[in-house]
Amino acid sequence: MTSISVYIAAFGFISIIFLTLRDIRIYRRTKLVSYRKGALRGMITGGLAWIGMIFTAQNPGFETIGLTIVLVAIYFNKKGKREDVFGDAPLVKRVLGETTVKTGNIKGSYNQDFRK
Repeated sequence: MTSISVYIAAFGFISIIFLTLRDIRIYRRTKLVSYRKGALRGMITGGLAWIGMIFTAQNPGFETIGLTIVLVAIYFNKKGKREDVFGDAPLVKRVLGETTVKTGNIKGSYNQDFRK
């Protein structure tokens, strides 16, 4: 039978991956660097959380070590400084990362024209 610790570790991993995919979606729509950095951080911490989840599932009796690894991954996945891309969007759109697609020069994005 699977321990509750495995489910807790899996929930931590899934939450990191969800936030990472949300940051990727926002970055692809807005090209803002802060969301790119957040997505990269999420991929690294997602890998760490995956290791913690596997350690929790494979080592009965030592679940606390795996849960500690997942907790450290969640801590390192903290929210950085981000631009407001949602405005007054409702909660569902914020959770799913729905933003308007920005075109042209955006402050803080990679598609700025530096030839000026």
